Amino acid sequence: MAKTSLTTFLSRAGLDWFILALLGMIGLAKLWPTPGIQEGPLSLSALSSYGVSLIFFFYGLKLNFSQLRAGLQNYRLHLVIHLTTFVLFPAVVLPLRTLLQTPDTDLLWLGIFYVAALPSTVSSSVVMVSIAGGNLPAAIFNASISSLIGVFVTPLLMSFFLVDTTGQYDLAGVIGKLTLQVIVPVILGLLLNQRLGWFAARHKTALRYFDQITILLIVYTSFCESFALRSFEKISLGDLLWLALLMLALFFLVFGLVTLLSRLLDFNREDRITALFCGSKKSLVQGSVMANVLFPGNLAGVALLPIMIYHALQLIVASILAQGMARRQQDVTKPIQP
Repeated sequence: MAKTSLTTFLSRAGLDWFILALLGMIGLAKLWPTPGIQEGPLSLSALSSYGVSLIFFFYGLKLNFSQLRAGLQNYRLHLVIHLTTFVLFPAVVLPLRTLLQTPDTDLLWLGIFYVAALPSTVSSSVVMVSIAGGNLPAAIFNASISSLIGVFVTPLLMSFFLVDTTGQYDLAGVIGKLTLQVIVPVILGLLLNQRLGWFAARHKTALRYFDQITILLIVYTSFCESFALRSFEKISLGDLLWLALLMLALFFLVFGLVTLLSRLLDFNREDRITALFCGSKKSLVQGSVMANVLFPGNLAGVALLPIMIYHALQLIVASILAQGMARRQQDVTKPIQP
């Protein structure tokens, strides 16, 4: 009974096995980096790349044209979400560069800006909107479109700073590689939705585990190379604690600004919830995929640190907020007892 209660509490707080497994992968990469830096068609790095394409194929398989058409109408909500994701976030983070532009912290700032440039996450955004009682069709539409937009916008935003860090940056090549790895599988899955969509619906839980295991593999291989090349030597425990506080502040700042904007635009409760949870979330899936394409091998692990921290914090905080919204709505709609 005590074990069940603890599991339920951790689940409600957004703490699940996946967050703990992410920490475990970092520890494993530190202790045993050799398997993650081996190359070849059947290496762990290659297997993770194949897994990424399958993730997005199954993601497209879950979508259907009717869901996308249903979400097209509310253009004001769409604009708020995507401008928050790709304009507000970078604008908030950009001033930090003047504070963090030192040899010891410049890479961390680049990772923080990488978080700001990433698209919104799909699954957890939709789940949080559903829990809080928001506009679910709009959440599905915007989370889906955000992932596709990010293939083009995220590399473009990062191009302004990666040249200074790496010395070279092939924007067209990066977008081309991401298109083959992300866009093409999504479109293929979407086209096969009517024939094979039942498979994705029936095996939804198994596919979620497949997504998570693939991300864990990407994190492991990225950190293996970073540890092997000693990329973390200049990052202290104090830097990590400071980074966690900064990521938490970033979430609440954006969440507050979107709340204010939604009220100014007179959004109803359902649209406001959708704007909040779709606009404030960032995708660890896309972050893991793009890190291996955008950053040199020794920088990929460092670049993933901020998005991993942000991912964990957004799950915990958003889960608490969503459940609080749901309880308040239940109290409002609860009939008064005579």
